[in-house]
Amino acid sequence: MACAISATALSNASWFAFDGFVVPAILRTYCSAAACTSASVAAGSKLWSVWMLRHMPATVRPAARRIQTRYGRTVEPELSDRAQVGSFSAAGSTLVAESAGHGDTVFVLVHGIGMGRSVFADAAHHLRRHGRVVAVDLPGYGEAPEPPRTPAIERMADLVAAFLVARVSGRIVLVGHSMGSQVALEVAARHPGVASCLVLAAPTVDRSARRPFVQILRLARGLVHEHPKVIAAGAREYVRAGPHLRRKFRAMMAHRPEHAWARVGVPTLVLRGADDPVCPEPWCREVAAGIPDARLEHVPDRGHETMIRDAAPVAARILAFLAG
Repeated sequence: MACAISATALSNASWFAFDGFVVPAILRTYCSAAACTSASVAAGSKLWSVWMLRHMPATVRPAARRIQTRYGRTVEPELSDRAQVGSFSAAGSTLVAESAGHGDTVFVLVHGIGMGRSVFADAAHHLRRHGRVVAVDLPGYGEAPEPPRTPAIERMADLVAAFLVARVSGRIVLVGHSMGSQVALEVAARHPGVASCLVLAAPTVDRSARRPFVQILRLARGLVHEHPKVIAAGAREYVRAGPHLRRKFRAMMAHRPEHAWARVGVPTLVLRGADDPVCPEPWCREVAAGIPDARLEHVPDRGHETMIRDAAPVAARILAFLAG
């Protein structure tokens, strides 16, 4: 029985948008399972294109605490009504940072590929009771403007480190999710003394599967039973991260986190969702074993979205790690 393409199908497809087009196989596979017609697929692809054009990445006003998009809409803080938003630029790239809460402990949250600071709203809600929370949009993601050239993971780490030195004081707990774990790792390895503790949630990229097709298949497996909240958040942020996602994906895949492990000199917590197909347990054990002072913990009933959907279990483990 034919059906009109659903918003969920579009959201699933958006996770695999590179340079402004949808990978047709993902969309077709999803629609085949839902008994959609080829006309439905075509209509959905057209709708996706219109949606993407209307949500291109934002432009940042350098001296503003709010963000102005290309279409003139003022974007309010996304973590808290009382949060403050600002931007920081260095070496030709700009990040956007949102800060909420108070305290000597500062939780700095770094997102994954195609994501942005907005996906950390629930994590920030739990963590800001115990300190200040700073969530960033890396260059070309969320509300941060697209840089002239796609930066390597190491260059993004240098930008984050420069921002932390210039703008953030206190005991910095650097938390990276997915690709953000690669950035956080390099900050700790390349800039000793900037962070006091390191948290690598769903660390990428498994060295046994550093092939784009394999990674896309693993992400697709993770989406099959994913919560609609995660699908919606991912769809929105993947749209805002385009164009040039293919180049960003290549930068993520080219990075070799294992080269940085031995240079991490701070206590490190490696977190893995027990059902995460993107970050298999052997890989996460290897990550924890390679960092001098690291331990691995599993989060039951979570996949790769560990930091996004109901972040209470992750926040609890981070707080216990700091207390221990």
